[in-house]
Amino acid sequence: MVAVDPAELFEVDSDVPDLTGSVLLHHFSGFVDAGAAGSTLVEHLLELHEHRVIARFDIDDLIDYRARRPVMTYDTDRWQDYDTPELVVHLLHDAAGTPFLLLTGPEPDRRWEAVVAAVQSLVERWGVRLAVGAHGIPMGVPHTRDLTVISHATRPELVADKSPFNRVQVPGNLSALLEFRLGQAGHDAMGFAAYVPHYLAQSTYPAASLGLLESIITATDLVIRTDGLRETARRADTEIARQVAESTEVSEVVAALERQYDAYAESSQSLLVPDGEPLPSADELGAEFERFLADQPRDQ
Repeated sequence: MVAVDPAELFEVDSDVPDLTGSVLLHHFSGFVDAGAAGSTLVEHLLELHEHRVIARFDIDDLIDYRARRPVMTYDTDRWQDYDTPELVVHLLHDAAGTPFLLLTGPEPDRRWEAVVAAVQSLVERWGVRLAVGAHGIPMGVPHTRDLTVISHATRPELVADKSPFNRVQVPGNLSALLEFRLGQAGHDAMGFAAYVPHYLAQSTYPAASLGLLESIITATDLVIRTDGLRETARRADTEIARQVAESTEVSEVVAALERQYDAYAESSQSLLVPDGEPLPSADELGAEFERFLADQPRDQ
């Protein structure tokens, strides 16, 4: 097997400032991201801060176009636009002027180890002190209780809110592999996962994105405004509450989740451990919320 130079997978801008001690945030679309928590966070960061691309990966060598066909726009008698997939590193600055990085784009379909090696080479090249991933996971929790965000990291000292899981095997994803490999190489890396009520997993749930952002701010000391995202989350919560109040069946389902959540919280048990009252299934919750989710545009 011929070794591949990681630098062959990307191009770096010729005008990159000193990034020693910076933070690298990363989120890849295509894996589990309940409530669009991670992708909404990415959108918020890019809308809030001026940014420019300083590294671009050779996406043509990494994704399966037939599995995830990019959108093309046809207008009257010609092709007008092509939504080009991009895996890039953005350079942003927080409110205090501190530079930080955001790696985002579609999760590659192939060459994960090569991509991880390439990202590690950039981490070492730029002197990145910490890499942080974030996404949402569907859980049997009610939207009426405080949002839970769990963390994992390459060192125990970096872990904030621990996961209720002990040992579990799950399908792999690039963010997890990146964190794992960076840890093996002696670099600090961590990840956050927000619990999203599984009846809201297919919609956009800004409260989860806000929880992720607040956790990132605490872990990195970056100065990032949250007011815009907080207001979006407030409006979304108001609409969810209205929809729930209009359905007796939905209200009963949410009330059952609340009772179980509160019982677990009082006894300090994991939310994953069954109790006397059976947790409503995803199918039951999905049936009640089906009309609600179907009627909501994804950006609301």
